[in-house]
Amino acid sequence: MSSIFLLLFGAVFLLSLIVFTVILVKMAQQRRVNNNSPRLTVEARVVSRRRDVSHHDSPNAGDITGAHGYTTTSSTTYYATFQVESGDRLELAIPGNQYGYLAEGDTGRLTFQGTRFLSFERN
Repeated sequence: MSSIFLLLFGAVFLLSLIVFTVILVKMAQQRRVNNNSPRLTVEARVVSRRRDVSHHDSPNAGDITGAHGYTTTSSTTYYATFQVESGDRLELAIPGNQYGYLAEGDTGRLTFQGTRFLSFERN
């Protein structure tokens, strides 16, 4: 019985390690692509905005049973979709402090590098 548990525990641990490694490699590749991409500034219009809110629950005081309650944290990622002169659309993650300044229909100069939002200057 204990050998089955050890085998399953090892398999889950190995799978978790592989998934974590793949995620880190993909993030590093995207960062490299963005860093090697040219900085572009184009005329664009904001066509939509959205927020993605993630909630995370973790047991209090390291109690994995949850008998002592949970702490809930949340994080919000902000996105804006821009339409450029060619008609193409780009959805870029944007900082929260920029999200509040953008409104659908705004036009201006969008500066980005790969998939990285740099700035938007309204006309």
